[in-house]
Amino acid sequence: MAAQVATGFSYGTHPINAHAINAVEIALQKAGLNQAESVLLFMTHDYIDDPDSAVRLAARTAGCVQVAGAIGYGILTEEDWLLDSPGVAAMVFGPDCGLAPRNAIAHKSVLAISTPSGFDAGWLHDPVPHIGAIASDPIGQGDYQVWSNGRIQESGRISLGIGHANAGFAIAQSFKVLTQPHRINMSDGLDVINIDDHPALDLLLDSLPEEIRNQSTIPLHLLLSGVVFGNPTNAIKEGRFHLDHIISANPESHSITLTSELQANEHIFLAIRDTYAAELGMQEAIDKAHKKLGSQPEFGLLFPCFGRGPSFYGGRDRDIEILAEAFPGMPFIGFYGNGEIGPMMEGNHTYQYSTSLGLFSAVSD
Repeated sequence: MAAQVATGFSYGTHPINAHAINAVEIALQKAGLNQAESVLLFMTHDYIDDPDSAVRLAARTAGCVQVAGAIGYGILTEEDWLLDSPGVAAMVFGPDCGLAPRNAIAHKSVLAISTPSGFDAGWLHDPVPHIGAIASDPIGQGDYQVWSNGRIQESGRISLGIGHANAGFAIAQSFKVLTQPHRINMSDGLDVINIDDHPALDLLLDSLPEEIRNQSTIPLHLLLSGVVFGNPTNAIKEGRFHLDHIISANPESHSITLTSELQANEHIFLAIRDTYAAELGMQEAIDKAHKKLGSQPEFGLLFPCFGRGPSFYGGRDRDIEILAEAFPGMPFIGFYGNGEIGPMMEGNHTYQYSTSLGLFSAVSD
């Protein structure tokens, strides 16, 4: 029997609680349910002053206690995305699968959502795969809140098992690699001076595509450095890196300036944010997650970085479009965050400028 899972979406000009009621009612009707076993509920940042009322009304409408979710900078489902208007997105779960406290049963996957101050570093070392995001505004601020069991969580984090479901996870990156990892020979505070016996700025300029190299100014807002950890071999492929912004190119010293300090003998690679590479990455992520799942997915979770959404794709969200095209009619939900949570090797990791994807199918008892 197919899982009874569906989404609902409601928005308008004001952050009224009726949107929470409408989103849940739409989802219940689409799923063929009179009441839900659990609900995943996301609201836009317009609800930041009083999300509690909307959460309680969603729980009453769904007829269940387990309503979990967060305020996101923007929200999305398979039908639409929302960044500039108040609104609510809901996913309802029937009796086949859904959200439950982690100690209830042995879960194969975990939904993890937090505010910046509520992030639990223990998630990174948990062998159970996690999916989720950090809820905040683009600069990591804002009184964003999370909820579980129908209540605001003062800890600023939730961790729930996704019960009775198989899962496949993958991460979609949004950049094109310009260089392989190189060793830093010399640095001074935020400035990287020499990389593999080459002036850092010279290495950057030589790696840029010709059409960008010939521009009068370097598009620093698109450029990134990736700081790898562990063995640099296959570090990019395995996702073992942390992205950093290149904020200045310094012709006088032939150095580049980053947003964090690096030391000599660390390894970095250079990259550029690119929409074509991001679309390819999303398709590869879908294929990878589908292969890991091993069956046709019945619902999905999608957590893109707000820097990868419609503003990156020119007014469209190609991540949503590509996923909807791959699995027509499949319900999925998520929000735009500031740090994407997903599996890495034997644990989990927080990614940047990425999309964390999870595909799920109900397990038959």
